[in-house]
Amino acid sequence: MKIIRNLKVPTGNILIVEGELGKLEMLSLSDYGKAVNLKADCLGLTRDIEKVEHTKALPLEEKWVITISTQYGCSMGCAFCDVPNVGPGKNATENDLIKQVLTGLKLHPEVEFSKRLNIHFARMGEPTWNPNVLEAGKWFKTHLDSEFHVHPVVSTMMPKNNIWLRTFIHTWMRMKNRLFKGEAGLQISINSTDESERSKMFNGNGCTLKEIGKIMEGIIPSGRKITLNFALADYTIDPAILREYFDPDDYVIKLTPMHKTKTAVANCIKTGGDYTTMYPYKATEKALKDAEYDVLVFIASEYEDMGRITCGNAILSGTLPEVPFEEMKV
Repeated sequence: MKIIRNLKVPTGNILIVEGELGKLEMLSLSDYGKAVNLKADCLGLTRDIEKVEHTKALPLEEKWVITISTQYGCSMGCAFCDVPNVGPGKNATENDLIKQVLTGLKLHPEVEFSKRLNIHFARMGEPTWNPNVLEAGKWFKTHLDSEFHVHPVVSTMMPKNNIWLRTFIHTWMRMKNRLFKGEAGLQISINSTDESERSKMFNGNGCTLKEIGKIMEGIIPSGRKITLNFALADYTIDPAILREYFDPDDYVIKLTPMHKTKTAVANCIKTGGDYTTMYPYKATEKALKDAEYDVLVFIASEYEDMGRITCGNAILSGTLPEVPFEEMKV
């Protein structure tokens, strides 16, 4: 797969690559590690995080994150995401998906193994529209898992107009439970428990919580629980409503900042206070823990957020990192 652009940012690389149908965007990243940026009482990480600043990352042999695009652009039109500015969602091929990961791995031929290779289907596009994601997941398990302990994650906003959504989700969860023996993830973007807020943020394209709950009926996750993601902004989060549809035995809550994409800033959607500290998350974390949910608080550094490596960003949309970066020769 030809690399068109390679932007080296403090935590890794943002790549523009040539897919079979046009330009795709992907990331190859290192990670600070949960000791730096994660508070999770359920994992014994009970200390308050004073502030997350850019620091030395874990070796790629410990953890390697490769985030790939499942579509060329996106048609969902979420109110905090720059990817729709790239163009409408057009499914990447199975070959596109596989080659993005292999291209990321080739950036570091000196790394011959990793204890954890996180493959995130989360850069551009809504992955549940693309059945090639399921086939690529099988390929990664078969061809990479002996050297790179593969942990793939599908991130979805659960689009309501996808008639194959239930089939995709149940197939992925069977793969998680059986093929990956629990070592895979499903992350559902929730952000609010107020349906009018959700309709506005997801441009009227997301399922309601009741509809999501219905789709998820019968699923019992093996290994890690299903993640309900909340990017905190001035949105309603009512644990009692969540309890109606999502059993704490099967679901974990993840709290993150609302990333400062151009679209989110233009729509005045932001996390209140300093999102690199625990302050904006404390009250919500407590309310959810009181409702018996396990809660993961992921706090991004400013270099991660403004480096355009976080969700909702796309260099192809016309943005560039707002931290020191280097345009590498390709």
